[in-house]
Amino acid sequence: MNVLDLINFGERELRQKKITSSRLDSELLLTKILNKKREEILTNLDIEISQRCLFKYKELINRRSRNEPIAYILEKKEFWSKFFVVGPDTLIPRPETELMVEQLIKIFKGKKISILDMGTGSGCILISLLSELKNSKGIGVDISKKALVIAKKNSEKHETLNRIKFLNKSLESKFYQMFDLIVSNPPYIKSNEIKNLQEDIKKYEPRIALDGGNDGLDLVKKVIYKAKYNLKVNGRLALEIGNEQFKKVSKILTKNKFKIECVIKDYKDNIRCIISTNIGN
Repeated sequence: MNVLDLINFGERELRQKKITSSRLDSELLLTKILNKKREEILTNLDIEISQRCLFKYKELINRRSRNEPIAYILEKKEFWSKFFVVGPDTLIPRPETELMVEQLIKIFKGKKISILDMGTGSGCILISLLSELKNSKGIGVDISKKALVIAKKNSEKHETLNRIKFLNKSLESKFYQMFDLIVSNPPYIKSNEIKNLQEDIKKYEPRIALDGGNDGLDLVKKVIYKAKYNLKVNGRLALEIGNEQFKKVSKILTKNKFKIECVIKDYKDNIRCIISTNIGN
């Protein structure tokens, strides 16, 4: 079999399993097996594939057929024009989160700030911010030790490890430091709505990074409460939230002496991030 035969085979298998991105996924999985860029593969469609590669490729197609996210199979995901290592212990970075990073870079460009990333996961938010804010430093906190192993790998890969500390702590832990910016993409899905998520999310992504409790706001409230005591006066809190949570979250922010500075909408026009300022007492 040559490259084209294999891509067509993979596409057919995935289409039968109702995978909407069957052609693209088939091509991407072959890039992993052959360790070549997609463009390189698509310009050499007649190259013959060894039996060993064929066997490995079919294994990956089987994994994708069971709705395992392509990012977990490839062990990487692009975010902020960088590739981040990801795995089943970390949430897969979403394009919507890049919009938050973009806005924060506009606000803090050229400044020297301290950042706390609460629930850092793969570290993609903090690392992306520090890759642009060259004089700044940050702390990434996560309750999952396995997630922090991946975050450290990403930080090393993107040359920010000398400016980041990663700590295995819960959101309730005390911090004896004040920050200019606290950023968080906490779990915000209601517990009883997890079952309604897409198969690839509910079956494979870590529940601890999805489940926001009965109202979806358990962790959001904890982040806001923590930020109240660990943000400098006029420091910013950037918080990613779920659909239709803006009214409730804005009330909690106001009650805790935060002034909403701006909101960021996703590509479907839903408010997905709130940037607010700590106005103190």
